[in-house]
Amino acid sequence: MYNNMWTELSDTAILKKLGTRLKAYRISREMKQQELATESGVGVSTIAKIESGQTVSLSLLISVMRTLGLLENLDMLVPEHKPSPMELLRMQGKQVKRVRTKKE
Repeated sequence: MYNNMWTELSDTAILKKLGTRLKAYRISREMKQQELATESGVGVSTIAKIESGQTVSLSLLISVMRTLGLLENLDMLVPEHKPSPMELLRMQGKQVKRVRTKKE
């Protein structure tokens, strides 16, 4: 049920929810918007935009996440692709087993 929550939300609602969560992390670290902005190398207006659910560039969001100690969560955002068992079998047939030198 938890995963369905995201699929049922509009893009705007998702941005607002993420902004609310990032604001909660900032507040839990007892940081003012100005402090987070300075440490992240972004403007205060960028922090306000993120926290209110407005769009910002991904690089700015990453800077803020880094400052808040949330970068490890990027693995959950876009997990590394793991090949299926069938893909692994197909790839095994194409593995290089040895290197031959070319005859001249």
